[in-house]
Amino acid sequence: MRVLGVDPGLTRCGVGVVDGVAGRPLTMVGVGVVRTPADAELGLRLVAIEQGIEAWLDEHRPEFVAVERVFSQHNVRTVMGTAQASAVAMLCAARRGIPVALHTPSEVKAAVTGSGRADKAQVGAMVTRLLRLDAPPKPADAADALALAICHIWRGPVTTRLQQAVAQNRLQQAVAQHAAGTLKTPHAPNTRQAPKGRTA
Repeated sequence: MRVLGVDPGLTRCGVGVVDGVAGRPLTMVGVGVVRTPADAELGLRLVAIEQGIEAWLDEHRPEFVAVERVFSQHNVRTVMGTAQASAVAMLCAARRGIPVALHTPSEVKAAVTGSGRADKAQVGAMVTRLLRLDAPPKPADAADALALAICHIWRGPVTTRLQQAVAQNRLQQAVAQHAAGTLKTPHAPNTRQAPKGRTA
């Protein structure tokens, strides 16, 4: 499985590609950051991020794209920029038909370090160890992107199986309700006209 992890951001958008499957050693394929100037117009910055991510998709051809799920922060401006960069990453993947998974920061930290409250230094250290690197990737956005990819490789198949099980269970319940006659279906509209009253 090859996963492109994207740590979204307007100024620095971390990207990292990891190969592997759960339970086996993982391999880093590439890591980097897509940068945009803070004083540039927003639309141009989003275009630059799109072009950067498209270049990574062209070069590495991942099977999945894992993006950090945007969560609420005190700094609304930061949240908006992160959400916009996240949307660009999802758009690039969807346009190519590549499945996209969203993982929360705490989910990624828990998967990589065992603690959902780990700091960036701990995440970087574990990414370095898991991928057998000489040093933690810099900046932290790059390490976070690799952590996202690792998280999806380890948790993605489990999440998919759970979603499939839930969907199968709902289907079975619907079939059972239909067989029992308890499934509600919309009534057809009454097209019959009331008889006209007689006139004297």
